[in-house]
Amino acid sequence: MNDTPDRLPLNRTALLLLILALAVVWFVPLGWRHLLPSDEGRYAEMAREMFITHDWITPRYNGYKYFEKPPLQTWANALTFMWFGIGEWQARLYTALTGFAGVLLVGFTGRRVFNASTGLFAAVVLATCPYWNLMGHFNTLDMALSFWMELTLCSLLLAQRPNLPDRSVRGWMWVCWASMALAVLSKGLVGLILPGAVLVLYSLATRNWALWRRLYLVSGLIVFFAIVTPWFVLVQDRNPEFFNFFFIVQQFRRYLTPEQNRPGAFWYFVPVLLVGFLPWLSVSVQSVRHALRVPRQPNGFAPVPLLLIWSAFIFLFFSASHSKLVSYTLPVAPSLALVIGMYLPLVGRERLRKHLAGYAVGLAAGLIGATFLGSLGDARNPNALWVEFRVWVWAAIAVGLLLTLVALWLLRRSASADAASAVAAPVRPAAGNGTVARAAIAFGAGWLLLGTIAGTGHDVFGKLSSGAPLAPAVKAALATMPPDTPFYSVGVLDHTLPFYVGHTTIMVEHADELAFGVSVEPQKWVPTVAEWKQRWMADRYALALMPPDRYRKLSAEHLPMVVVARDLRRVIVEKPPLDASAPAAAASASSAQAASGAASTPLATPPQH
Repeated sequence: MNDTPDRLPLNRTALLLLILALAVVWFVPLGWRHLLPSDEGRYAEMAREMFITHDWITPRYNGYKYFEKPPLQTWANALTFMWFGIGEWQARLYTALTGFAGVLLVGFTGRRVFNASTGLFAAVVLATCPYWNLMGHFNTLDMALSFWMELTLCSLLLAQRPNLPDRSVRGWMWVCWASMALAVLSKGLVGLILPGAVLVLYSLATRNWALWRRLYLVSGLIVFFAIVTPWFVLVQDRNPEFFNFFFIVQQFRRYLTPEQNRPGAFWYFVPVLLVGFLPWLSVSVQSVRHALRVPRQPNGFAPVPLLLIWSAFIFLFFSASHSKLVSYTLPVAPSLALVIGMYLPLVGRERLRKHLAGYAVGLAAGLIGATFLGSLGDARNPNALWVEFRVWVWAAIAVGLLLTLVALWLLRRSASADAASAVAAPVRPAAGNGTVARAAIAFGAGWLLLGTIAGTGHDVFGKLSSGAPLAPAVKAALATMPPDTPFYSVGVLDHTLPFYVGHTTIMVEHADELAFGVSVEPQKWVPTVAEWKQRWMADRYALALMPPDRYRKLSAEHLPMVVVARDLRRVIVEKPPLDASAPAAAASASSAQAASGAASTPLATPPQH
């Protein structure tokens, strides 16, 4: 395929130890941070509700129907809760597994499609770039979507290798079709549209139409629809409103209109990829140039143009969207890792030394620049939190700098040994040899640990935003009340507290992203604060969550409330005991409330065994 060394620069034992070390760094910190709003709390809570209700067809969030995304990750997280209990690391396990599997998959594909060195270096690039590493440790949908799309891409590459038996081609293509189906069940039609569009563009660019005869379209479509169809049929049968909201509103209007209020300039994802691939940015342009010179396979298939078209189209597709989030372009990471992995073994030792020296200077400057974090702060995130976070940032950068210096030392030691031996003419060894490979791995490990340490340290903010410290007091209060005690959320949707408390909330006045669920089940919410006050006065037991400003306003109105717990972002109150002088009025109001069916039944977590 190319002039990259075909010999693996590490022996099998060293490779296994490397994978084991990566697994430790990758999985051990999963439970070291609290869940962040909104995505982490949302998807954890959806899985908790699915687990306790045993309804595997209709996804719900905070007790309301929630059809914004398909259920694959919710299923996976609910099963994780079933097997390992409900908790933070359990909520992130599926995401972490897909991220880790993506690293192994890109290494396997690089080795089989290109050569051993490409496989190793592509895996190192993907594991250590901040984009993949950090997104692999947050409970969001995009990591799993990216893995299934990566499997789609990689199985296509593996199926189109020359001289492959028909049985193997068919098997890999069935994997390709199945992974597209799982991508659709992860986040919707993008799991099919993006790979399909890339394939068409690739065929147009390379005029390789013979590829279509090796896609196993008929049997592949059978595999695809056998996986995708059951849930869509069942959920539509149980929820007639599903089709319009899921396909029209969420799949098309979300992309074509700004109604989701997630704007961004066309170049929004440029800094995302620059920062996301920062450790390998200095060789990215050379990697693309080298990739463009790689010839086609003997059977006419050209894997490198496919990788480049995959990266470019997905980047442009989401750049053109009216709805943008940092994680949307994550599916380009594996293809870019393969492109960079093809070039890295060819980097001369002296050129690699210059790259590493530049990063060492940059990291040293980062140590100095981090000092200014101690001057930041506002009402939501006080200065004391920034000062604490600065220590973590210093530690993260220091580790990254130390391992970069170790990589430079390895290169220098190798150069000295070569000079001393005077074995041959002064020919620069390629980076595919063991010493330079170890230097690149040491450098990548520095960035992996940098992201891990800084990400762990971010919990000084995450702990506050999660509301988890308030949960024990709230759960203690709920323990003294009946299981169906209403827990109101007044004017705000808290994305994490319901998970930590194990109790859904009844929305009041502001439906937020639960507007669709409220529209199809309006009896489950309270449309105005005035109506909520009446219910509050009538309830024998009740809790309410509200922002501090709202609490101060209601306190000024002398609404009876007793604070259960509070922090800088939220206040949780309970209803004081009813005044003994007004039992009749309270009973009458409670009866009216029960007749109206306005309060939803709270979904409390059953005892864990």
